[in-house]
Amino acid sequence: MAIFEGAGVAIVTPFHQDGRVNYEKFAQLVEEQIQNGTDAIIVCGTTGEASTLTHEEHLSVIKFCVDTVKGRIPVIAGTGSNCTETAIYLSTEAEKYGVDGLLLVTPYYNKATQNGLYNHFKKVADSVKLPIILYNVPGRTGCNILPQTAVRLCSDVSNIVAIKEASGNISQVAKLASLAQGKIDIYSGNDDQIVPILSLGGKGVISVLSNVAPQQTHDICAKFFAGDVEGSCKEQLRAIELCDALFCEVNPIPVKAALNLMGKEVGPMRMPLSEMEEANVEKLRTAMKNYGILA
Repeated sequence: MAIFEGAGVAIVTPFHQDGRVNYEKFAQLVEEQIQNGTDAIIVCGTTGEASTLTHEEHLSVIKFCVDTVKGRIPVIAGTGSNCTETAIYLSTEAEKYGVDGLLLVTPYYNKATQNGLYNHFKKVADSVKLPIILYNVPGRTGCNILPQTAVRLCSDVSNIVAIKEASGNISQVAKLASLAQGKIDIYSGNDDQIVPILSLGGKGVISVLSNVAPQQTHDICAKFFAGDVEGSCKEQLRAIELCDALFCEVNPIPVKAALNLMGKEVGPMRMPLSEMEEANVEKLRTAMKNYGILA
């Protein structure tokens, strides 16, 4: 059974102006997501700026999220690392807090071989009992999980059950779906490819868009699952301009800017991420107005 079906939000981590985690604001964001139909919370992923959180902050944010959600929807914690032992540490600690699953990114910078990836993910998975979603995002990590490797992992390791596919390569996703024969749940990692991946048997999306349009992103999936493929496709295409604007600079710079434009006050990014360039802010503002989420 899938960890979740539908739209899971890759939620931002809000900061105070001095850089401290803003837990009060984080709780508000979580509540707004739940009230607007989001099907799962993915905490401390790329969008949550996990790479610049200390280990203590990382685990504190995960625990706070679990305590705030209180079991109403699944919470999946990003606990991947380019160091296998660090990934094990974060994963075993997150398991103690009661998360419903883990999201493990490919080891970045190291550029492991396919055998290296297999051994890394297997060792982390063997350290916990939680279901695990692999996270394939070669554009950020320099490392691609080939379909054969993903299928080998889900065949050999019982708690590796899903993959977030953010390669952008629909042909690769189709190959994966063909080889997996339903053994691995596939989630879109790109908001402009939700419907294409659902059409290949995907279970949903782990979404940046959901931060600013939770109900609409949920509806793309819900309509598709209800058999309204035309309605789902219409919603997907309506969101394309906004999706483009949300990735006109590296994530999560635009989505945090968008939330601040909406008055959510999620604060700045942590360095080395920088504030959004003004020309791109205008592009984002226009897309948000056209989509109907900004006056």
